[in-house]
Amino acid sequence: MTDETTNVPQDDMKHALVTGASRGLGYAVARRLGRAGYHVVAVARTVGGLEDLADAIEADGGPTPTLVPLSLTDDGGMQRLGLAIFERWGHLDLVVHCAANAPPLSPAPHIGEKDFTQAVDINFGGTRRLVTMLQPLLTARPGGRFVHVTDDRTGQPFFGAYGATKAAAEALVRSWAEETRQLPPEVTLFSPNPMPTALRHRFYPGEDTAALASCDAEAARLLETLGF
Repeated sequence: MTDETTNVPQDDMKHALVTGASRGLGYAVARRLGRAGYHVVAVARTVGGLEDLADAIEADGGPTPTLVPLSLTDDGGMQRLGLAIFERWGHLDLVVHCAANAPPLSPAPHIGEKDFTQAVDINFGGTRRLVTMLQPLLTARPGGRFVHVTDDRTGQPFFGAYGATKAAAEALVRSWAEETRQLPPEVTLFSPNPMPTALRHRFYPGEDTAALASCDAEAARLLETLGF
């Protein structure tokens, strides 16, 4: 169906975009959203993980997701994605930003240039791209929401590159949240409990994961904050 005044496609299905959807928290959030009847636009670089997600959502009886193997550093790709969503559905109801880059732990004076640049481009730059390119889709009809997953490592030893870039992304989103207090979309931040993710394993390779929260439990907690 098309809105005759805007010539933008409209439908009754809710659409959610999830970054980092091929594994970890992003995978768990995307699967739960599919189970709740959302059409999921799943964004990640790992094609195999995205395909596993699609199989899981369909096995749960959810709508077939749209799989987008894409890096958040790809400006052109992100622009094409936003345009494709606009032309196909006209809006997004929800964005959950879980994707992150884990640069090697290092003393601050020894952070590698390549590692730091990549962390900046994904953790900070990728968040900026999402905010810039998806904001029009989240405000295209009432009720749009943006959730940013945080991980505060500010000041922790050897976490200089990761902590700085995640802190910068959080500062950007917090500013946006303040700017939109009386305006759409609704912008929130979510701080998960420690989970046995691939990202965490890079930081703590020998950790006993038995005491960590499951990704599915944290996905459920995230969605509960949104009223699911």
